[in-house]
Amino acid sequence: MYIDAVPNRNSPPAILLRESYREEGKTKKRTLCNLSKLPPETIEAIRASISGEMVHADATLANPGRQMKLLDARQHGHVAAIVGMIKKSGLLKTIDRKDSRRRDIVAAMIADRLISGDSKLATARHCRAETAATSLGDILGLTDLDEHECYEAMDWLTERQESIQKKLARKHLPEGEPVLFDLSSSYFEGHCCPLAKHGYSRDKRGDLPQVNYGMYCNSDGVPIGVEVLAGNENDRLAFDKAVDRVQNDFGLKNVIFIGDRGMISGRAIDEHLRGNPDAHWITALTGRSVKSLLNKGAIQRSFFDEKDLVEIVHADYPGERLVVCRNPLLEDERRRKREALLAATEKKLALVKKKVDRTRNPIRGEDTIGVEVGKVIDSKKVAKHFDLVITDDSFRYARNQERIDAESAMDGLYVIRTDVDSDAMSKEKVVAHYKNLAKVERAFRSMKSIDIHVRPIFHYLEHRVRVHIFICMLAYYIEFQMRRLLAPLMFIDEEKQSFLDRDAIVSPSERSDSAREKDATKRNAQGRPTSSFRDILTSLSSLMRTRVRIEIPIRPKKYEETFYKTSEPSEYQKEIIRLLGIGRYL
Repeated sequence: MYIDAVPNRNSPPAILLRESYREEGKTKKRTLCNLSKLPPETIEAIRASISGEMVHADATLANPGRQMKLLDARQHGHVAAIVGMIKKSGLLKTIDRKDSRRRDIVAAMIADRLISGDSKLATARHCRAETAATSLGDILGLTDLDEHECYEAMDWLTERQESIQKKLARKHLPEGEPVLFDLSSSYFEGHCCPLAKHGYSRDKRGDLPQVNYGMYCNSDGVPIGVEVLAGNENDRLAFDKAVDRVQNDFGLKNVIFIGDRGMISGRAIDEHLRGNPDAHWITALTGRSVKSLLNKGAIQRSFFDEKDLVEIVHADYPGERLVVCRNPLLEDERRRKREALLAATEKKLALVKKKVDRTRNPIRGEDTIGVEVGKVIDSKKVAKHFDLVITDDSFRYARNQERIDAESAMDGLYVIRTDVDSDAMSKEKVVAHYKNLAKVERAFRSMKSIDIHVRPIFHYLEHRVRVHIFICMLAYYIEFQMRRLLAPLMFIDEEKQSFLDRDAIVSPSERSDSAREKDATKRNAQGRPTSSFRDILTSLSSLMRTRVRIEIPIRPKKYEETFYKTSEPSEYQKEIIRLLGIGRYL
């Protein structure tokens, strides 16, 4: 801190208490408070005090501890980083170009998803002056926030969601670029919401109702929008809405849709894509379809003697390209897993046979023995690989090697289908785009479990469930931007080859030497510690924002001035701030 005298035309100069900081290699300054009303001797005493000089006993600030009071200190660094990124990324302007309290409340809800992932009531308490532990309410001007305002802001955001998604699509989805789309689900606590239905639970919580939601991303994994459906609506219905949304609401033409075999099935292609000149697709064949091609001789193991992928055509898929891929690592893993399941099942079947064959109190009855065998077979899902013979007083079992060999022939194989012309996209690029679906899965993992905690869902109004998931998507949008900038301080492989630069597109990519060095030493090339995204936010949270009040008796009244002071960041924290480029927001 220092005292600066600023010329004020024909008036006396303004005496300001300031501090300097560095941002992007440049020295900048900000004003903490105006000291112009103080007598010259008092200003001099303040200057001497903050400079560490000796101050005379008669001076006003002879006892700074008595005159300067620390009113409160709140965690600030991680809040400033997230709110700063919301502003820096342009998301705040995307939500609404006009400043408003509702827009700031939406920003607070997005930031709080990344900070704590709590309810809207908790967000209000995290902002309110009397209950806040962070500076979130201070820097957004929401120290009097009420939870009812959060719900009103959600209702306001509902009306703007379509416009926001269109803006994000224009920004991140150039014409002709692929659109990644995948579906996930999250469970409810409660049964009142019309969207809360029982269905296929990807959370493995079939005992609770759920909601399904799909996410649109570009090829880099940047989220564009979400589609929310009832918990019992399947992938086919979701894809129907996705095609309509992208082509009509986003206004995109010549779109390439990328989805898994459940999302973009043969039926979905026939109903929504085939014959549409502005819509193309990249997806994969089901296991049954791959098996059919194997039986017809369209796919042979000799294809992969020198290559790991080959392109074929087949009469069953007119006008399409089929890219057959063989992943040897996946092949070995499937064989290992199958053998482990078969061995574990045989071990349990042996125990059942022992119960049937024992002389004392044996199991008898075809139905009774069948129930015991069914429990074993169903638990490992390998019934088709065993021949079972059950009578009233005997039980025999054996592996069906013919079926095992037939399934083994498919190990490591998968087939990608597309109608994109080979002149526009090579077979390697087709595979690369399909493998990009893993980026959508990564977004779901972050939203559901790691950072944002979209689940469980407690809202019971349908539109608020939809906007709750939309807010979580916007929070991941900010997290994505931050992760990309913080890559040097994380275990992310910064030199990872793109799919198109690799010799083997099908096999998993190997980590670069620099990434392996980070893994081994837990430090980057500059010697700074590497951490997870959550640990980096935790480290920033130790930067405190303190409210300071100066009280100086000036007869006949007392002079008071209040300002905020941020604690000095460590070298590690300075590097985080530099990478994010958010020094001005601290």
